[in-house]
Amino acid sequence: MPRELSERDIVILKKLAPDCGDLTCSGSGHHFHSILPPVSNHFAVDDRDFAERIGRLTDEELRYITDLILSGEESLGCLPEEDLDSLLALITERFSQEETKKVIEAFASFGVCER
Repeated sequence: MPRELSERDIVILKKLAPDCGDLTCSGSGHHFHSILPPVSNHFAVDDRDFAERIGRLTDEELRYITDLILSGEESLGCLPEEDLDSLLALITERFSQEETKKVIEAFASFGVCER
């Protein structure tokens, strides 16, 4: 579900992708509507880079993003499988396997790539 990025979202996006100068997708010309897909698809050079970038998140920031995923506001549908795996591993490490299961269920419900 497309959303306008909040100031908090933008701060987190720029933390994960300091190289992000513009909040517009170069491919579609539309503004970003999520935090993680742009990091994965526009700024991270590979899956290890993506994992390193999301590893910068504090527990509070990761909780915020996880809550957005669970509510369907943060899209994961455009993430490559290896980046999704890195995210799920981080959620398991920082929170729990149960939290990861909730994210997987949310992804199954809301996992549509919105371009």
